[in-house]
Amino acid sequence: MAVEGHALAKFKEMCQKYPDKPAVIYLGEKFSYLKLKELSDRFATALNELGVRENDKVFLYFPNCIQWVIAFLGILEIGAVAVPVSPIYTPTEIAYLINDSGAETIICQDTNFGYVKEILPRTNLKRIIFTNLVDLLPFYKRAIGLLFDKVPRGKVEKGKNIYSFKDLIFKYPPNPLRAQIKAKENFAYILYTGGTTGMPKGVPGTHATILYSINDFHNMSEGYIEEEKSTLVLVNPLFHIMAMMTFLSLGLSLGNTTVLMPSAQTDAILDAIQRYKGDLFLGVPTLYRMILENDRLNFYNLKSLKYCWSGGDVLPVEVLKRWRQRFDVPIYQSYGTTEASYTTFSSLDKEPKPGSVGLPTPSKKIKIVDPDNFEIVPLNSPGELLVASDGMVGYYWNKPEETKTSFVELDGKRYYRTKDIVRMDEEGELYYVDRGADIIKHKGYRVSCSEIEAILQNHPAVIGACVVGVPDPKVGERIKGIVVLKEDARGVGATDLIKWCRESLASYKIPDYIEFRDMLPKSKVGKLLRREVREEERQRMKKT
Repeated sequence: MAVEGHALAKFKEMCQKYPDKPAVIYLGEKFSYLKLKELSDRFATALNELGVRENDKVFLYFPNCIQWVIAFLGILEIGAVAVPVSPIYTPTEIAYLINDSGAETIICQDTNFGYVKEILPRTNLKRIIFTNLVDLLPFYKRAIGLLFDKVPRGKVEKGKNIYSFKDLIFKYPPNPLRAQIKAKENFAYILYTGGTTGMPKGVPGTHATILYSINDFHNMSEGYIEEEKSTLVLVNPLFHIMAMMTFLSLGLSLGNTTVLMPSAQTDAILDAIQRYKGDLFLGVPTLYRMILENDRLNFYNLKSLKYCWSGGDVLPVEVLKRWRQRFDVPIYQSYGTTEASYTTFSSLDKEPKPGSVGLPTPSKKIKIVDPDNFEIVPLNSPGELLVASDGMVGYYWNKPEETKTSFVELDGKRYYRTKDIVRMDEEGELYYVDRGADIIKHKGYRVSCSEIEAILQNHPAVIGACVVGVPDPKVGERIKGIVVLKEDARGVGATDLIKWCRESLASYKIPDYIEFRDMLPKSKVGKLLRREVREEERQRMKKT
């Protein structure tokens, strides 16, 4: 499997083969492959001129938009490293991530400029690049959007080392310094995922990581999805491994068109599928359920859909059946992690089995083991999934202790311990059984229990906290916090603690419930027994 060269090699090939083909459609505006390459090269030149060099980290703090694509491509072109994060992160979160990654450049939406300005003295940031979601749209579209208050705007203070994204790409020519990339050595990105010690951990990926994923996608889709023939409707956030790799693989590396959605509004998604005849679609179970329950679903013609994938969480059989019956197309499953990228896909040559997440991809070697001794379990028996790949970096950024607990050497290979419990059938397909107790799947996001616990325990009235996921068919799991207050605490209620969390955590991490207890179960060495609390909640759910 060839993994030499630059991660953008296939994209550049498509630019030569299909220069006039729309690469991205964003808010109705079409950006051809030739135009996208020109704009990304202009931005790459601008980064060079501002002092960004190979291996420098560039922080991406804004939502899906054409500027995100241009920035990401430009960063990789010059051999710098993209650090994409959720645009709804709070100042506390981004300050930590900027310092941990070592980023000296940040690109942010103008509405987030105030947050960036607030944390600037606590970081090593040297330059701020700001943008608005409609900056690269035609004047009349920007004017209409602003006139009818459809476009969020933020106040940006002018100053030294503060730059407009739009001004930069029109100031500099498309002639950046091209980096000489060694695929397995040069980092392309650092993505952050929930940590078991309270703070998110950075997962670095190389150009080879991307190339392996592209090859896996093309192997999965060969004979079914052709170059330049398809339209991918993409609403999932590009700062997430699932959307990023799907976009690069099925979109830019196949000469296809991607309709990029800035937010998950179901009517806008349905309209985009109908208007652009989208035949490829990626979603999480919650999104599929939202579409099925849309009151205006019958007003849209979605007959163009051919291949739909679900990832990020277990797809309920009920949603799978309803989708098949409603649209006469299946939902194919996929499974992956930030650490190992896509690990399995459903085969496109047959109806996906309910509950199956598919077959392992060619670039991955897996083991299903007893987590206590790493011995292989029999077929159809549950065990922890371990994943090895030549494209996997195999460690966390600045987190040696977390690395020790999450990666293991077996048979001369380095495996990632997913902490997910799966089983394998006689045909080699994997079935998801359970997840590690320290991760909650909420609306397709992986939420760290310990990160929320750390914030709760920072409250002056809290002496102990435990966070668990409560099963919910609509969102996967709801977040529940169980709290022990100090003996002298007075007047502190659930509303106060939820407000406290909201000041430091992104909205999807905020607990839905807070329960107060006198004590929490601990092991003999004082370790929180979260699994016991989780089991209590499950038993309680069964009774209700």
